[in-house]
Amino acid sequence: MSVLQNILSTEFIYMWIRVATPILLAALGAMVCSKAGVVNLGLEGIMLISSLFGVLCSAVGGNLFWGFVGGVGSALVVSVIFAYFHLVLNANATLCGTAINTAATGLTIFVLQLATGEKGNSSSLHSFSFPNVEIPLIRDIPILGDILSGHNTLTYLALLMVLVCYLLMYKTPLGLRMRVVGENPHAASSVGQNVVKIRFIAIVLCGVLTGLGGMYLSMGYMDMFVRDMVAGRGFIALAACSMGQATPIGALVSSLVFAFFDGLSNVLQVLQLPSQFVQMLPYVATIVGLTIFSIQKSIRAKQKMNKIKAG
Repeated sequence: MSVLQNILSTEFIYMWIRVATPILLAALGAMVCSKAGVVNLGLEGIMLISSLFGVLCSAVGGNLFWGFVGGVGSALVVSVIFAYFHLVLNANATLCGTAINTAATGLTIFVLQLATGEKGNSSSLHSFSFPNVEIPLIRDIPILGDILSGHNTLTYLALLMVLVCYLLMYKTPLGLRMRVVGENPHAASSVGQNVVKIRFIAIVLCGVLTGLGGMYLSMGYMDMFVRDMVAGRGFIALAACSMGQATPIGALVSSLVFAFFDGLSNVLQVLQLPSQFVQMLPYVATIVGLTIFSIQKSIRAKQKMNKIKAG
């Protein structure tokens, strides 16, 4: 009963939204790339690098602005490298993404040690974090105010980005070009569209959104960088993008689903279950979710083929 009470509490729902923030931002980035026909497996590495450089630049620059510039800038650099190797040198996207993830793990530890002399975290640095925002009027509403008000600035930005990504994808010429390139690059090229340029823009936009997700972890959810703090959220974001059928609303709903199980793992600790079982719940939910999505996709494909044959 205590577990159910915890799940239904305003504290759990508040935490649920917080946990969903980095997954949602990265999932929206993956959605933009997916619409343009690029699978970016390097989300995990981009998040990790941006989370470190956001902290370092805010500490060196002495304010939040330089932290924002450093976090987003580092994500852009990594994204441009990925785009160059994949689009210009025609390297395999899966291998490029894997290389970024592998390099990010070692690079962040190396840079962290150079900057602080430690390999575990950046607690010795005086870094800055994005502030929490109390929403006028809403904060005074019982229950609703405890859930919706007082979140980090990047949480509200993530929710705003759902609308922005929707408008970008479905209400602008650039979004139309991205979708056409993703569905049929040869047809897009035949009518004069620069496929490489459009995909390059998509990868850069993905990097910005994913970088914001990484910065939230070290400058919102926590106030310091911790070694390997992304902890698989980049891969979960890819799963959320796939389950959401690469749409902004779908990415939001899927991110909330995965974040729920992540938050549930914290609540289940009161049952004194083995820690390994509790920690694996978000990843089991990811596997189950992708399995259900694959089955549904297969069923829809068969139904479509049957209609074509019948026609």
